[in-house]
Amino acid sequence: MTRRIDIDRSLDRRAFLGTLALGASALAAPGAFAEELTRTPRQTEGPFYPDKLPLDTDNDLIIVNDNLTAAVGEIAHLSGRLLDQNGEPLRNALIEIWQCDNNGVYIHSRDRDRGGKLDGNFQGFGRFLTGSTGEYYFRTIKPVSYPGRTPHIHVKVRLAGKELLTTQFYIKGHAQNPRDGVYRGIRDPKARDSVTLDFLPVEGSKIGELAARGDIVIGLTPEG
Repeated sequence: MTRRIDIDRSLDRRAFLGTLALGASALAAPGAFAEELTRTPRQTEGPFYPDKLPLDTDNDLIIVNDNLTAAVGEIAHLSGRLLDQNGEPLRNALIEIWQCDNNGVYIHSRDRDRGGKLDGNFQGFGRFLTGSTGEYYFRTIKPVSYPGRTPHIHVKVRLAGKELLTTQFYIKGHAQNPRDGVYRGIRDPKARDSVTLDFLPVEGSKIGELAARGDIVIGLTPEG
């Protein structure tokens, strides 16, 4: 049976953004882990980190500024927590995500040269400052493939002005994963599983929204 994610249908869009983020924080408490967690694997930044950031860089990527037209694609709510290897939450860290639009085009000048038509209603990049329990939340679209790559979302973590990690999130069970060189480069099965996410239907959504959860574990020791 397909698992589903429940939401309160009475919430408006802005309230839902905050509620989902707070809900993620309740899933675990600081120091709740008996052993060191699997660290999120480092992955390539790729060539298309935005060369010019959009004017709107909030955590809602499907609505640019106050536009009424949403981005094309399957709406996906991406949430999780930022933790150290002992399970302690990291607050006031900046989480950045970026990804191509539903046409497979990034908000990068070189990528537009490939001839794809950019969805002007997709923000393509977003930021979120983690809270007291390390939670983060984005509303975006389910990632799509483009020539040479399986669907993925790029993720970067910064804390106190220092870049701590760059990685990528993938879709669990996607047929292209085994053929993707970057994905295959993660040799540790546990590390690979940590960035391979279930995109599950949101209960009660009339527009087919999805939700995915991906905790990020940072090594803060010298070797991490």
